[in-house]
Amino acid sequence: MRTGWGDARREGVHRSPEGGLLDVLGVAAMVLDTEGRIVLWSPQAEQLLGYAPGEALGRFAARILVDEEHFELVLRLFAEVMSSGEAWAGVFPVRHKNGTSRLVEFRNMRLQDDRGDFYALGLAADGATLRDVERGLALSVRLVDQSPIGLAVLDGDLRCLAANPALERMDGLSASEHLGRRVGEVLPFLESDAIETAMHEVLASGVPQVSHEVAGRTPAEPDTDRAWRVSLYRLDDSGGRVLGIAVSLIEVTDRYRAAAEAERARHRLALIADASVRIGTTLDLEQTARELAEVTVPELADVAAVDVLDSVLQGRPGVTEGPLLIQALAIVAARPNPVVDAADPPGHAARYGADRLITRCVRTARPVREPYLDAEILSRIARDSRSAALLAQAGAHSYLAVPLIARGEVLGAIDLIRTDNPLPFTEDDEVLACELAARAAIGIDNARLYRQQRETALTLQRSMLPRDHHDPVGLEVASRYQPAASRYEVGGDWFDVIGLRHGRTALVVGDVMGSGINAATTMGRLRTATQTLSRLGLQPAEVLGHLDEITADLDPPFATCVYAVYDPAAGRCRVSTAGHLPPVLIPRGGAPRLLELPPGAPLGVGGVPFSDVTFPLGPGDRLVLYTDGLVETRDTDIDSRLDTLLGLLRDPDPSLEESCDRLLRELRDPQGHDDVALLVARVRD
Repeated sequence: MRTGWGDARREGVHRSPEGGLLDVLGVAAMVLDTEGRIVLWSPQAEQLLGYAPGEALGRFAARILVDEEHFELVLRLFAEVMSSGEAWAGVFPVRHKNGTSRLVEFRNMRLQDDRGDFYALGLAADGATLRDVERGLALSVRLVDQSPIGLAVLDGDLRCLAANPALERMDGLSASEHLGRRVGEVLPFLESDAIETAMHEVLASGVPQVSHEVAGRTPAEPDTDRAWRVSLYRLDDSGGRVLGIAVSLIEVTDRYRAAAEAERARHRLALIADASVRIGTTLDLEQTARELAEVTVPELADVAAVDVLDSVLQGRPGVTEGPLLIQALAIVAARPNPVVDAADPPGHAARYGADRLITRCVRTARPVREPYLDAEILSRIARDSRSAALLAQAGAHSYLAVPLIARGEVLGAIDLIRTDNPLPFTEDDEVLACELAARAAIGIDNARLYRQQRETALTLQRSMLPRDHHDPVGLEVASRYQPAASRYEVGGDWFDVIGLRHGRTALVVGDVMGSGINAATTMGRLRTATQTLSRLGLQPAEVLGHLDEITADLDPPFATCVYAVYDPAAGRCRVSTAGHLPPVLIPRGGAPRLLELPPGAPLGVGGVPFSDVTFPLGPGDRLVLYTDGLVETRDTDIDSRLDTLLGLLRDPDPSLEESCDRLLRELRDPQGHDDVALLVARVRD
């Protein structure tokens, strides 16, 4: 059996649940005949006026509902409605069954049935209730329209039904542009999938989700990130039917930007702190430059290059007129990148014209920032058209050059390029790069000054050592001097072969404690003093005694030394040592051994006597004198190292030169922490 309601439902009409707006208003309905008798009486009329249907039906409405003083007015109004057919609406005092009077909102209209008979329909609602609803509605409308909070109502399909003016201002879209559209259609820059997932959860559970922060961009400001605090509430009617979702948005962009800036500041401080630890760990110039580049990649740039003026490396005034000769010290990339191939290789000096951006940076001592790169700018970054093409191929889109300034002098610059990071360099990036460059420039300058000092010391050191020594009477001699590795100070090691009267020869090896120019200078003075004292015909112990007195007045004031005098006529050698490692004697056909000598105090201690030891030294015998740089290492005790030395000397080499090379190759610490002086002598047959 089909019913009209079933047909209505199939047409999209649905029964409204109890608790709708009409129920809230309690709208009462009554029908009067032309004489004013009540012929129909609704349950709401009973609730509003107190009369049951049996008490109201068939009675004159005016008699039971109107006070005597208003009786004539009511009859006149009723007659006008029935005669003219025009409705009447207004507020009128009505008498309740209990005798009280209340103001009721009335709407009266004439009805006509299929027989042509007329009736009057009266609709009434309690005036106080209606005023409450009106005030509530007016308040709601005013709040929604004037609220600074963005508000929207979405249906069960999450399509917009309403949007207030605040939301229009936030989005840059009118209310009509919101209607019927989902979040992702209105704001494609936001994470709409996550937002709609949250909306479905609220629809299903009825549990609000409040104060979720979202950030993104809107048509109002398509180039600026903004942030909102979003709250979602399910809308139910009084009968429990789900109507949709209410959305509120509070603008929190200022707080979001402040938090983002605080995070950026924290990140900058962390990067600067990291740079303080990582940059300048050694006095090696290339290593320091590489440490600077590594700090900036990938935190600040995808590729970083550190370039220094060649004149600065040579110790000359930095910025000159005309093209600049600049040497690349380091280049670091976050990944294999064509930008590396486009750059000048480390250790290579290249001439930079005035139009190059790095030239402008160095000449002006000011940063050069190009947020966006085009073909013309790329040509001013690259050294030639091929390099410019490689930059373009790598996707280089933003460039920043920052000068390296130390002690008021421009040393060079650090070049930063972005390829993978999609954001252009900003003013904040420039400030951070300048801070890193300022800190690193001191380390680079220290390494540069150290290199110059080391090269000066090394030049001085080599100039004071014997350039060649003619084989003395009865001896064949080979020698070696190797300075410490580049990142360590040059020491004060020396050797000497001094011809004496009567065919004798003095063999000397010494080591000034300390390093640098002072040590080299002290070494030179001691070598000169040794040569002078040797020619006075003094015994080794006497020579060391005088050197001890001289050393005490030098800087540094300490040194070790072994001094040996070979007398070919007597076939003997006389040796004295001042705190130095003992020489090795290798008799012909015998095993090498360390000479047992009184250790003696280092030169400069003062007040400690020195003594000699004499031993035979015949044809084919060899004598090896050396400094501690040959045998000492940081992780092996000296006795073990001396045993290794003796083991190597058991196998004779074809020549003394080959012996020197093998000893250095097999014994010296690969790190080269110390200088080495080595002197090998063999008695001729």
